[in-house]
Amino acid sequence: MRWGTYFAVCAAVISIGLALGVTMPLVSLRLEGWGYDAFSIGVMAATPAIGALLGASLAGRLASKVSTPQLMRACLLLGAVSVGLLALVQFYLVWLLLRLLIGVALTVVFILGESWINQLAVDRLRGRLVALYGTGYALSQLSGPLLLGLLGTADDDGFWFGVALLIGGSLLLIGRGGAPQMDAHATSGRGLASFCRGLPAIAWAVVLFAAFEAMMLTLLPVYGVRQGFSQETALAMVSTVVVGNALLQLPIGWMADRIPRRALFRGCGVMLLLSSLSIPLALHGPLIWAVLVVFGASAGGLFTLSLILIGERFRDEQLVRANAHVAQLWGIGCLIGPLSTGAASQWISGHALPLLMAAGAAGFIVLAWRRGAFEVATTPG
Repeated sequence: MRWGTYFAVCAAVISIGLALGVTMPLVSLRLEGWGYDAFSIGVMAATPAIGALLGASLAGRLASKVSTPQLMRACLLLGAVSVGLLALVQFYLVWLLLRLLIGVALTVVFILGESWINQLAVDRLRGRLVALYGTGYALSQLSGPLLLGLLGTADDDGFWFGVALLIGGSLLLIGRGGAPQMDAHATSGRGLASFCRGLPAIAWAVVLFAAFEAMMLTLLPVYGVRQGFSQETALAMVSTVVVGNALLQLPIGWMADRIPRRALFRGCGVMLLLSSLSIPLALHGPLIWAVLVVFGASAGGLFTLSLILIGERFRDEQLVRANAHVAQLWGIGCLIGPLSTGAASQWISGHALPLLMAAGAAGFIVLAWRRGAFEVATTPG
């Protein structure tokens, strides 16, 4: 196994998490300070999801013309330029376009990077290697809001820090090999419906975690401020959720190599449901910090186990196609999560964020306990 390449690819993808962890809350808090309502902030938060859907359909065609390392480096640099322009051109409509470009570019990096990681991973260590990547990504998101708290939200230092991270990530991939070989059809949009029918619990878990991640970085700070907390405390709440996500990844990976993965998968869904329902009840008491840890841990566990379960079912080009479907489902989750939560927060309930997550967790539980939910060895193509 190419350990140096594994860690370099992980670090390159993780640089995205840290850059987004800094810039996404900054965008939402900047819009909040400008007086935009919850729905407008939700639209901004959902825009990269449209880019993710476009990126998922383009990645295979682009990778058939340019090598995986070269394409990943180019997309990281495009993301860096787009983040830099967020600092230079601060208008709502321009930001929508820039966030769309960020979604396209960074989704291509996710598809190719996670396929590369799974291609390198040996089967007996797959759970731990995927979990190690997940832990690193979660820790990068944890560090993002913390760094933003140190950098401050009054100026554009957070944007420029994100630019530096993405440029650094592109440099890590120079001279790396062992990437999967893909043709123009490897990550096309065909087969998504078949993938969802064959593995509905995994598909819904990806959508649910994508919605969770988008809302945590963009709408949870706003939720905290509107519930009476300071910006610093609201950012600390985001960090606490991501701590929970990071804490559980390696134990999940360790257990996934030793005990039935389906039981772990279902257990994470149950814990996500219970913690989501507990947030409004515990919000203004000391128990909220423990609830937020469980909230993040259970949601992160769903995604880690989804990647592990996909990795054990698919290899080579089928694995690339499966990751493309994951990216498409991710885009859908990032799109519907902030939009529905922003609208519900404005017109239905101030606690829409945790309540909608509870509804999503309940839907996952229903799917995960269906007969044959994990039995279909469907071909994603």
